Amino acid sequence: MRVCYSEGYFAPLPEGHRFPMGKFPALYARLKDEHLIASADVVVPDEASWDDLATVHDAAYLNALRDGTLDAKAERRMGLPWSEALVRRSRRATQGTILTTRMAIEDGISANLAGGMHHGYPGYGEGFCVLNDVAVTARCLLRDGDLERLLLIDLDVHQGNGNAAIFQDDPRVYTFSLHGARNFPFKKEHSDLDVPLEDGLDDGGYVSTLEDHLDQALDAAQADLVIYLAGVDVAVGDRFGRLKMTRSGLARRDRLVLETVHRRGIPIALVLAGGYAKTPEITADLHAIVHREARRVYR
Repeated sequence: MRVCYSEGYFAPLPEGHRFPMGKFPALYARLKDEHLIASADVVVPDEASWDDLATVHDAAYLNALRDGTLDAKAERRMGLPWSEALVRRSRRATQGTILTTRMAIEDGISANLAGGMHHGYPGYGEGFCVLNDVAVTARCLLRDGDLERLLLIDLDVHQGNGNAAIFQDDPRVYTFSLHGARNFPFKKEHSDLDVPLEDGLDDGGYVSTLEDHLDQALDAAQADLVIYLAGVDVAVGDRFGRLKMTRSGLARRDRLVLETVHRRGIPIALVLAGGYAKTPEITADLHAIVHREARRVYR
């Protein structure tokens, strides 16, 4: 399976910051150590162009990112302090998702070892999301005629509110979000299919709920491509998750998505989305689960 990764996916943050920036190099190292990827599988993305970013994001917001003129309120909402390195890594991760989807269309499956920044809105960043890589990718694929319809399967514990808002009036992009009912964002948007979950849900309840709605989303979307936001903040012990999914439960979840999409013959692109375990290394190991399952399903 080809993947997108760059050392530029890491940008320095202040000591003690809550965002686990170290998970990106840690995941890359783990996948290499487990021989799930080889050097020949790795595609290094450049930075997404400002023109491509403008398919989703407002000019004033992009100018503020480029020039370093975000105000303190905007930085607080974004949850990350502005730096040139942060903007560059966000642009690079966005280009990684664009390339990943195009490789998935060619190969059937591909992955970006970053991405899933689903809280990004046209005019501001939110919840550790500077740019909305998934939305930009969808807009670019549609603009360039790569496909006609997409399905976003968002299994991050937090609703994909940015994507829901951006595509609420676009029938070409179907948004499916399975998320914590009482978790961030506290003001939810309307996805095409929202499935709220109660705090404390375990493996059985989660997988059963996903089984009840996955085919519904696929049938309604009639998509040419699935982008799977395989967030691991549903795992027990996640600092922001509130659910009780075990590692085996995560594997069941990912296998269900991969097998169902594969059986329908739809290409699938994997992106990370959220994960906030005790350490970046634990978070990376949880993110590796979907890659292990992909190896089993896509032999």
